[in-house]
Amino acid sequence: MKPVDSLYRKMALLLFILVLALGTSFFWLMNYSTELYQQEVSQKLNLGLADQLVKEAPLIADSKINQSALKDLFHMLMVINPSIEIYLLDPGGKILAYSAPEGRVKREQVSLEPLQEFFLENRELPLLGDDPKSLGSRKVFSASPILADGSLQGYLYVILGGEAYDNIARRISSSYVFQVAVWILLGSLSLALLFGLGGFSWITRRLKVLTRIIQAYSSDAADKTSLRYEEKGDSADEIHLLGRSFNQMADRIEQQLVELKRNDAQRREMIANVSHDLRTPLTSLHGYIETLLLKDQDLDASQRKQYLEIANKQSSQLIRLVSELFELAKLDSCETLINVEAFSLAELVHDVVNKFRLRATEMDILLLVDCAPSLPFAYGDIGLIQRVLDNLIENALQHTRARGQVRISLTADSGHISVEISDSGCGIPQEELPYIFERFYRLDKSRKTTDAHAGLGLAIAKRILDLHKSTIWATSKTQQGATFGFQIPVTAGVHT
Repeated sequence: MKPVDSLYRKMALLLFILVLALGTSFFWLMNYSTELYQQEVSQKLNLGLADQLVKEAPLIADSKINQSALKDLFHMLMVINPSIEIYLLDPGGKILAYSAPEGRVKREQVSLEPLQEFFLENRELPLLGDDPKSLGSRKVFSASPILADGSLQGYLYVILGGEAYDNIARRISSSYVFQVAVWILLGSLSLALLFGLGGFSWITRRLKVLTRIIQAYSSDAADKTSLRYEEKGDSADEIHLLGRSFNQMADRIEQQLVELKRNDAQRREMIANVSHDLRTPLTSLHGYIETLLLKDQDLDASQRKQYLEIANKQSSQLIRLVSELFELAKLDSCETLINVEAFSLAELVHDVVNKFRLRATEMDILLLVDCAPSLPFAYGDIGLIQRVLDNLIENALQHTRARGQVRISLTADSGHISVEISDSGCGIPQEELPYIFERFYRLDKSRKTTDAHAGLGLAIAKRILDLHKSTIWATSKTQQGATFGFQIPVTAGVHT
């Protein structure tokens, strides 16, 4: 069973139950309100009937029932209105006489509370009293006290809707007019049910479409890029929002899949690069050491020294690569904490530049520093920021030709100190800029590289700045050099 069909059936069943309950409730309410209306009308029309009957003739005199007057009264009312029943009560509510046939009266006494309430001026109608012909039912009535010489002799209790009235009401309930009213009610409810089912079908049609799209997307469909919910109109209901959320989720999943494939390719390339970068110095180191062991007696001092220097260079390269790998792994770990403190970034830049000045001179590269006056203190981990400067300046020197220059510029604004390191090298192609901070990424065709550099320097610098909640960027034009920049906050609160 499909989920949408099941949902539609549940909604249809719920609507049917609601319509049935509504129809039953309406039918009951209609009967109940009609009965109350008839009772109220009947009681209001006959409100003073008992008083009029009591005034016609004395029904009780000297605590004795006037049988002649009572018989005449019963006969008159049976002729005029046979639906009315008359009961003569004593002061305690006991039935003394009545107009009903013998054996039909089942009560011996009538409760006087409704009668006392009936005599009040602010009474609310319809007011029901005990029905002497039934132990459980109550009827509308008219009542009047019977007085003689100022003393209460009893009550005249008139039931306005007696047994004859009930028989007529039952016959009317099965009449043609009543049946027509019932059929109209049933037809109206059926029509409401059909319109409701049609409305549910119209509302859930988009949900069915969305369900088919989701089921197709979760299957092994070859092309899932076209499986999207079509957003029509300006509707903002829940189904529209659900479809939009599905589209966003599907787009995000596809982006993540592309990123996963790209990361997998990078991982494979990184493994290949690491294997190559480790194997090259190890092979060279092993070869020269093996040559020294095999030809030690045949080599003179200068040759032995040459081999040892090459082996030492290869081991240094190997140590540097392994150290960078361990450094990057440490920076990636969750245990890395930065020690934020205030320091003079200008002094740090001059110290780092002085460390590279001799090397720059040997390479015939001019190393310049442009520092704005009165720079504020920067806040960060001075050791890690020094590592960023080392990597960026070394990267600039590596890719700058002889008689070129490397410039380090420092400027400050209200919240940060900006550092830019520019070189006059061959530049970076625009299509390569998004990838230069990835691990083991090299510009083999555009910029010269040596085996001494494994492509981890920029990745380490980016990771350090990520820990400082800062970013690193690069701009370049081919054959016009490249510029790398980053910012350091001048308030400690930036890192909290």
